Amino acid sequence: MLRKTRLFTPGPTPLLPAAQFAMAAADIHHRTPEFRALYQRVLEQLKAFVGTQNDVLLMACSGTGAMEASVSNLTSPGDRVLVLSAGKFGERWVALTKAYGCNPDVIKVPYGSTFSLDEVRAALKPDTRAIFMQATETSTAVRNDVEGVAKLIKETGSEALLVVDGITGLGTTHFDIDAWGVDVIIGGSQKAVMIPPGLAYLSVSERAWAAMEHSKNPRYYFDLRRERKSAKAGESAYTPSVALIAGLGAALDYIASQAGGDLAAGRENLVNNAETIAAMMRAAVQALGLKLFAPDSPAAAVTAVLPPEGVDSGVVVKELKGRFAAVITNGQGEMKGQIFRIAHLGFFDYMDTIALIGALEHVAMHTLKLPGFTYGKALTAAQQVFADRVLTAGK
Repeated sequence: MLRKTRLFTPGPTPLLPAAQFAMAAADIHHRTPEFRALYQRVLEQLKAFVGTQNDVLLMACSGTGAMEASVSNLTSPGDRVLVLSAGKFGERWVALTKAYGCNPDVIKVPYGSTFSLDEVRAALKPDTRAIFMQATETSTAVRNDVEGVAKLIKETGSEALLVVDGITGLGTTHFDIDAWGVDVIIGGSQKAVMIPPGLAYLSVSERAWAAMEHSKNPRYYFDLRRERKSAKAGESAYTPSVALIAGLGAALDYIASQAGGDLAAGRENLVNNAETIAAMMRAAVQALGLKLFAPDSPAAAVTAVLPPEGVDSGVVVKELKGRFAAVITNGQGEMKGQIFRIAHLGFFDYMDTIALIGALEHVAMHTLKLPGFTYGKALTAAQQVFADRVLTAGK
């Protein structure tokens, strides 16, 4: 049979064809009126996509670069910060804050879990400079309570800045950045906006800009103040990734086109799409007789699944790729072999999801030999979720 490679990975995600065409045609010099017009348009589009009136900046780096920029721009050596760690990317916040001389208080919860607001309240101190957290912990498929943490900061009267890694959260989770009081939220190009890796974007509040004036950590390429000054003139501080920016503009146009040209409404549709297909996948794997790794606070960006007892999760990853050219991901680090992860963010739809569930049924029957399983159980469960959430609701 023909084999068509399909990515079901939480980054890079499948590329939007319109973005690919835009990147191929992006033969523009970055210090020209043509590029300035494109750059300014994309920055305005990003504000609508993030859902903020704050400045949004673009940087030629991975999401980790923007994470580092948030630490170097907002803190000074010796600052007390609070890190909420629920997986590998929470651990990255710990490493970054230590690299810049901060003293992190860390709330660390077991993989597959999220932290409670009571834990955050107890750990928040009067001199806490900033809180660093993930919206979605991609390594474990856990969704963290950004809104709850933001409310807690206000309730306690804390001056702490709230910095959120939304790299897989943006486009898969409903946020109200300005109303909640999120000071920095970070996104990445290889996620819900459906283009290759290489760009990071972040929104920055006025409170965060003011804090930068007192930060004493070193910064050069990642100086957000310099980037903001250049952006106002329609340029980047340093050489931008022209092709990726052209592709990003095309991707944001596509998202808007899914809601009659309204980018904010298109973002809502994109999030609802991720929520629906994630719910379909959770129902399907449970119908297979498998267990979710993060059942209590599941993300919409990615679903993490425990393999049958005694089976390495790499077997499922290998079988899906070998038989069907469907690429999912194993666990990261110490979770390798313990879970497999299936993504739902960006250019995924109902048809992609049904196809993968069908492939999973074959793996369940012929490789895992799950007891009591018959064809159609997982598909039926997913179809019912779709019917309940979309057809019956008239969405």
